[in-house]
Amino acid sequence: MDTSPLLHSIIEYRYLILLPLSFVEGPIVAFFAGTLAAAGYFNIGALAIFFLARDMIVDLSCYYLGYVGANTRWVVKVIHRMGVTEEHLDEVRTLWQTYPGKTMFISKLSYGVAAGFIVVAGLVKMDVKKFFTYGLAVAVMHYGVLLFLGYFFGQTFGGTITAILEKIPYVIAALSVLAIGYYFFRRHMNRRLAQAEKEARKN
Repeated sequence: MDTSPLLHSIIEYRYLILLPLSFVEGPIVAFFAGTLAAAGYFNIGALAIFFLARDMIVDLSCYYLGYVGANTRWVVKVIHRMGVTEEHLDEVRTLWQTYPGKTMFISKLSYGVAAGFIVVAGLVKMDVKKFFTYGLAVAVMHYGVLLFLGYFFGQTFGGTITAILEKIPYVIAALSVLAIGYYFFRRHMNRRLAQAEKEARKN
């Protein structure tokens, strides 16, 4: 995974490019932005507010899509495209109703299914205050860790953009390893989610 074009794009356009890139791969972009915050390119507090706000806006949009759309054919098609098929829908409903905190944690850290699961939270009319509280807690933990690690990473490589660019081959190699590790972590969370669905089916 060659991360150098993404890194150079963030360096060149900074805040202007954060929004579109965050919708492509928010966690990876958060890590890169944290790294560049160590070099003075971003304010770490502003980054935290940006990523938390972006995450909660997306989550609430998906939630209300399910809440307002209920069981309309169009919404069912949307969640199918998001990775929640008809055969899994009942299990996902059970998970939200029985283990809302655990379901929020695992689904948001899983690869490619979070949006579909969150739409289902709206479908089952999960209490919005509870939904927001769990979602915010997971977002704070998720993006807080990524920004902290990115900032620590940037400091380790010298704390200035010059030092980081001088060591760019090592930076890219390290970022690639971290990105691959993060990908496999999210795949692991997918397996955890599948196991949770099996348990819900048994109950």
